[in-house]
Amino acid sequence: MSRANKIVSALVRASKPGGIRSLPATRRTSTAAASAQEKRGRAADGGCSVVEAEPAELISPSGSGSGRVRDGARGGVSVDFDNTREAYKSKGNVELLRSLLVFKLCAVDVLVDKNKELMDLSKKVLGRRLFEKLMKMTFYGQFVGGEDHNAIKPLIRKNRAFGVGAVLDYSVEEDLTREEAERKEMDSCVSQAEKESPGADRREKKYKAHRRFGDRRGGVISARTYFYADEVKCDNQLETFINCIKASGGASTDGFSAIKLTALGRPQFLLQFSEVLVKWKQFFKFLAAQQGKSEMTALEQKLEPGQLKESLTSLGVAAKDDIENWFTGEKLGLSGTIDMLDWNSLIDDTTKMSNLLMVPNLETGQLEPLLNRFTAEEERQMKRMLQRVDILANHAVENGVRLMVDAEQTYFQPAISRLTLEMQRKFNTEKPIIFNTYQCYLKEAYDNVTVDVELSRREGWYFGAKLVRGAYMYQERARAEEIGYEDPINPDYEATNRMYHKCLEYLLEDIDHCRRSNIMVATHNEDTVKFTLEKEQSLLRTAARHV
Repeated sequence: MSRANKIVSALVRASKPGGIRSLPATRRTSTAAASAQEKRGRAADGGCSVVEAEPAELISPSGSGSGRVRDGARGGVSVDFDNTREAYKSKGNVELLRSLLVFKLCAVDVLVDKNKELMDLSKKVLGRRLFEKLMKMTFYGQFVGGEDHNAIKPLIRKNRAFGVGAVLDYSVEEDLTREEAERKEMDSCVSQAEKESPGADRREKKYKAHRRFGDRRGGVISARTYFYADEVKCDNQLETFINCIKASGGASTDGFSAIKLTALGRPQFLLQFSEVLVKWKQFFKFLAAQQGKSEMTALEQKLEPGQLKESLTSLGVAAKDDIENWFTGEKLGLSGTIDMLDWNSLIDDTTKMSNLLMVPNLETGQLEPLLNRFTAEEERQMKRMLQRVDILANHAVENGVRLMVDAEQTYFQPAISRLTLEMQRKFNTEKPIIFNTYQCYLKEAYDNVTVDVELSRREGWYFGAKLVRGAYMYQERARAEEIGYEDPINPDYEATNRMYHKCLEYLLEDIDHCRRSNIMVATHNEDTVKFTLEKEQSLLRTAARHV
């Protein structure tokens, strides 16, 4: 954990029961996104730490959020990341002096390592009221936008006056020991059936809980972590997210609010549903390989229906008549073939929750239940998680706020992305409300982006994406090596940069073609900011030549 992050977590717990972070979403491309000092302090994987604001350029077909780029495109846009006058023009002298003091103190090892003891002592010496006032004047005031949804509004309005939007983010984490975190994770990620009969189900080890990695905070310095306790706690966190949405809607006309699905329900469901989705995807790739298409990209793999029916029949996946019905009429792609999106729609038809999450066995071809059984309470917990997500999306629509669903670990992410996609289908019909997060340090990031964009094109809804590099690199690599599955992360930082720019370029070109993609470029990386601006200008110049 970073120095500042240690202090932030401790001071929020010490001074108030909760806090809301306001992450500035930069809307003026002339604003310096990161100082040279911030650049030197970034993590190796390019993730954003808690101490730093998260510069984000929102780009949409209408040009909202990037007007300064478009207005100045003819003459070119100059971005000077060392222009501190522009970067800090919204700050007064007192605020700048406070920032300098706080960051100097964060650089003192003994203050960071002993922060809890020092704050407990300060509280005893000064008393709670004076201690809280001191915290608000220093650390709390520096890192936390406000303790509730009303206190945050003046800051949102002030930033808005300088062209800076806000992403409201609830920042409090539990003060758990590693042992407590591991116990909670194992209790909430292991089903009753698994507890009663360990090893009886055909589960992939990646999607099973492992005690050594039960504390998901390990190696993570720039993302919040939620541990499941009970349904009451999930309801409380739901209310907190609703308050964030209301605060964002009440203070601006185009605000953002961020949520994490692990805060809204039992993570066991995310693990199980992720495994189902991945196994169906693997099955599609297995069938594509049988037709000699294993080297193609995800959207290029188009299966011939005749060969596909023969393969499925010989594997005994289902009765021949059922297989014939799967691939008729509207179930076939426009070209008369079956691609990944057509295959995913097949999952909707054949794997219902009441079917106990059926998955294909690659050895036999048979559909098998992932688990032997669910308890009635586990079924109710799954439904409650889905209901909470739906409630938040409805509140976002009512308050005119865009809802960002944060990415999490790869063993949760397939389910998170699928649930987010379902929300986009439902709520992004008129404008982009729901934004999914794509982690570009993953090897499969480009495939994930292109498949989801193509689905939005076919179904006619607005695609919303937040592009990040990722926050869980060290944890993901250590877990993959220890448990024994393929490392999902790109081999090096340069590969992650290439992946980020590849995904970004694809989405910018999609926007340029007057399609419905909307993206948030969430990065501290100077090269990526410059790449974005240069690509936008290039597309604008090309469009101007064709007018």
